[in-house]
Amino acid sequence: MLLIPAIDLKDGRCVRLRQGRMDDETVFSDDPVEVAGRWVAEGAKRLHLVDLNGAFAGEPVNGDAIRAIVAAFPDLPIQVGGGIRDEQTIGAYLEAGVQWCIIGTQAVKEPELVTRACAAFPGHLIVGLDAKDGQVAINGWAEVTEHRVEALSQRFENDGVEAIVYTDIGRDGMLTGPNIEATRALADAIRIPVIASGGVTNLDDLKALVAVAEPGIIGAITGRAIYEGTLDFAEGQRVAAGTGDA
Repeated sequence: MLLIPAIDLKDGRCVRLRQGRMDDETVFSDDPVEVAGRWVAEGAKRLHLVDLNGAFAGEPVNGDAIRAIVAAFPDLPIQVGGGIRDEQTIGAYLEAGVQWCIIGTQAVKEPELVTRACAAFPGHLIVGLDAKDGQVAINGWAEVTEHRVEALSQRFENDGVEAIVYTDIGRDGMLTGPNIEATRALADAIRIPVIASGGVTNLDDLKALVAVAEPGIIGAITGRAIYEGTLDFAEGQRVAAGTGDA
């Protein structure tokens, strides 16, 4: 399993939000490329970049910072989400060197976009589903829909997406531990990989997720924990990979 550092971008800076609230941010760095280099130096095999402004604006806002990170680490697989609403944006990111584009809110609002994008860019689409009590939330988590996360994931699996990034919005940025049961249940419901997001606080949380990872859960995205130091990334990566003290 991969431990994937999150670099959340707001106004060109690296920040973290609590439960997706744009007015509850912590700024960790003014230099996202430097932050990316730190995680690469500590053994990151993939990066998760989020354009937070873009997610609210509905179009890329921090594209310059994302392209700078991709250019600095051309051989590193990078997945990007936030503000991806059309095929043109996907094509531009892939041309810049991004490996996977993550469609979130728009996938729920316009599932046909996922169908078209998977056909146009096979192998490069991931869907991000944020859920509260199993119900999918959209629009920066402001609206909880009637869609069940398992049912939507099955639809997108049939479209040909590469993976589902699953976030429990009650846990994200709160350092309260991941929702192990819900993540495992989603992995059991679909054949494509699940990437867990939200709540990983320390090595114990990570070990609990690793214990249920096979089969189907290929990675865990971590943000606040590695920035605030409650989780040592290098050691966490070894545990996730099965080479540390699990």
